[in-house]
Amino acid sequence: MVPVVTSRGGASRRRQLLLLLLLAASAALSVGVAARVVAIHSLDLTNLVWNLFLAWIPFVVALALYDSARRGASTTKLFALGAVWLVFLPNAPYIATDVIWIGDLGSGTYWHDPILIAFAAGLGLVLGFLALYLVQTVVAERVGRVAGWTVAMAALVLSGLGVYLGRYERWNSWEVLTEPSKIFGGLASGLADPMAYSKPIAISAFFAISCCAGYAVFYSLFEPHLRRLEER
Repeated sequence: MVPVVTSRGGASRRRQLLLLLLLAASAALSVGVAARVVAIHSLDLTNLVWNLFLAWIPFVVALALYDSARRGASTTKLFALGAVWLVFLPNAPYIATDVIWIGDLGSGTYWHDPILIAFAAGLGLVLGFLALYLVQTVVAERVGRVAGWTVAMAALVLSGLGVYLGRYERWNSWEVLTEPSKIFGGLASGLADPMAYSKPIAISAFFAISCCAGYAVFYSLFEPHLRRLEER
């Protein structure tokens, strides 16, 4: 198994550096948003910080899942962590949809806003793709490479649906627990009569294809480097 997360002997310097870079980038975004608030007295983009926090959740859960798998955790525990990871995974690519606000805020910060939004979107995607890579690696090690890619593609397709539900229907990940009848009832209605939901399906498909294409590029570019993260 590719040793990307914490091992019994401790994390490698390369992995520690990656985590520090992600934390530093998140802190930089928060500072940039805070500076905007102070400069123009507007809270318009503070949601970027909250959305980024949500994007960290699937990444942290994926780290926990990977660590647990390396320690020989039970299948039941891994499935439980995987379910939490899958529910929150759409929050990572969701940030990319905030680009719709570029040029629409009317704040006068024409150069500052696009940089903040694009930076948040990129960071959210990186967190999501890293989380997906970790889970895919666990599945590939336990079940096989084909199963790993099957889980990865299925998660990306469901993330496309999740992005649509979050952006247009304003559903939240935690409503799976707090309002399960709304979530699963709505999904059941769509499955029962898909032709009545052609537009949501088309938009979800667009998001899903975008997520799959983005992950394919990410994987092809960075997979060799991720394999070396545990080298000291």
